[in-house]
Formats: sequence, structure tokens, C-alpha cells
Amino acid sequence: MNLEQVASLVSGTLEGEGSIEVKGVRGVNEAKEGDVTFLSQNKYLDALRESKASAVFVKEPIEVSIPQIVVASPELAFARLVKEIHPEPRLEPGVHPSAIIGKNVSLGERVTLSAGVHIGDNVVIGNDVVLYPNVVIGDDCKMGGHCTLHPNVTLYRKTEMGNHVIVHAGAVIGADGFGYTLDEKGCHFKINQFGRVVIEDFVEIGANSCIDRAAMDTTLIKTGTKIDNLVQVAHNCTVGDHSILVAQVGLAGSCKLGHHVVLAGQVGLADHVNLGNQVTVTAKSGTFRDLEDKAVVSGWPAVPTGTWKRYMATLPKLPDLARKVKELESRLREIENESKDR
Repeated sequence: MNLEQVASLVSGTLEGEGSIEVKGVRGVNEAKEGDVTFLSQNKYLDALRESKASAVFVKEPIEVSIPQIVVASPELAFARLVKEIHPEPRLEPGVHPSAIIGKNVSLGERVTLSAGVHIGDNVVIGNDVVLYPNVVIGDDCKMGGHCTLHPNVTLYRKTEMGNHVIVHAGAVIGADGFGYTLDEKGCHFKINQFGRVVIEDFVEIGANSCIDRAAMDTTLIKTGTKIDNLVQVAHNCTVGDHSILVAQVGLAGSCKLGHHVVLAGQVGLADHVNLGNQVTVTAKSGTFRDLEDKAVVSGWPAVPTGTWKRYMATLPKLPDLARKVKELESRLREIENESKDR
């Protein structure tokens, strides 16, 4: 592939020699001759000028000695070229002899069932699905086309999955929601969770994440959402389109998230919290209150991020402030005592 072909691939405008062969893709500091890199921020411009890269994706033309491909989003163009040069490896279609397939199972074309895969009864699997070793699909599950489930993924009964879904190793989808009530003896009596989980198209779920099935209705992950590793989504939650849930996020039951919500690492939501569209909750924050569209919040309990920054700026000063208050109180008592003596 040469630079002219790369420019065509990413719908960019090439400025410079187009016949240069592209051998790889790397960051600005690691790039070598034959590599294409990208400039995401102007602060990396000096590093780019010293880079050995053969070409660069830029948002607008800059003064460098190497060819440049002008695109609306250099990072997106870079990602598309990475996908072209380094595609994800794919297993050959076929059914391993150790795979177990239940009754009334419908398998699409070019399906891959690896060693130890177990599929329950009444399961529907679409075309070009890849199930890595030891994947377990429970009864009455449905899966669209072009899905990939990595080793040791478990789908409990009645889970539904759209097209182009990726689930990474060890994730569990459709386990019991965490529901109990106290009986006459004060013991925890389990409330059977007979709902389901629905995962829409182009969702990606990280390793060892868990999405619990609803108590009676549906736990729903909408189109394009990306869930990192070690995330917990409790029963009856709805996560809106194209949202991001970063590692160790925890959603309690019946939370509702709008579209393009971002929950950074270790964010926690109390039960029945509703987040509007395009809400951002920064790392290690938590909220038990609803948030309006486009809110950006931090801390516990979460407040607007600007307010939280002021809190944090004030916090180191508290010991001195406390000392000054004590001094003022002492001085005030002295003044009061002097007044009484007169």
C-alpha cells in the first residue's frame, strides 16, 4: 500500500509524494522509515519534526518535511489504517469435535465453535460468529451476525445479542440480578430474576465484566456502547447509545443512562439514578442523584467539576483555617472577658 492508497482509504488529501510504500503505523516517537503516524495536538509538533516517520495524518497542513495526509480527524484516520494493516486474527470456521450443541439450535453460515464450547437448547446464532474455547451459551439465547465471544464467556439463558458484538474473556452476561428480601426469620430470601439482557449492535464488553439480567423485564445495553474490563451493570439498568463505561465502574439496579454518557474509572451510581445525555462523571466519583444533560461532575457525592476543583484547592488549607478560627475564638473570648471587667 502506498500513500495515495492510504489517502483514499481515509478520504484524506495527500500533500507530498504519493508513491512511498507504507510498511507500518506507529506513534510519533516510535515511528520509523515506512511508518505513518498522526499529529493529535500541536504540542507534539517538535517531536514530529524529529520523527523518522515517512508520513503523517494532520487536521490541517503544517510545515514539515514529510508528506502529510489532511483529514478531519487524524486519530480516526490512524485507527482505520491500523485496522487495515493489523486486522484482528480470525479463527477458521468450523465446529470442534468437543463442542456440545443442544436441541433445536440454529447456526448461521461460517460459524466457528472452538474446543469446549457449550450451546444450550433453542439457541439462534447468526452468520460469521466466532466462539472461542469454553464459551457457554445458555438456553433460548439469540445472537446476530459477526459476533466474537472470547474464551470463557458465559451467556445465561434468554440473553439477546445484536450484530458485531465483541465480548472479551471471562465476561458474564445474564447472571442473576442481586435481589433479596427478608423472610419471617430475618434470613435473606432470594427473589428469582426471570428477566433478560439485551445487547444491541456494535457493543464491546471488556474482560471479566458482568451484566445482570433484569428481575422481570430487560437489562439493556444500547448500540455502540463500549464497556471496559471489570465493570458491573446491575439488573434493570439501561445504558444509552455510544456510551463509555471505564474499568471498575459499578451501576446499581435500575439506573438509566442517556446517549454518549462517559463514566470514568471506578465511578459508582446508586440505584434508580437517571443520567441525561452526554453526561460525564470523572474518575472515582459517585452520585445518588439524577444528572441533567451534558453535566460534568466529580467527587462523592458528585458536584459540578468546577466546584469540586475548588473543594480540592481548599482542602489542604483546612488545618491552617482551623488554627486561625481557634485563634480568633480565643481572641474573641478575651475581648468579651475584658468587656465584662469594665
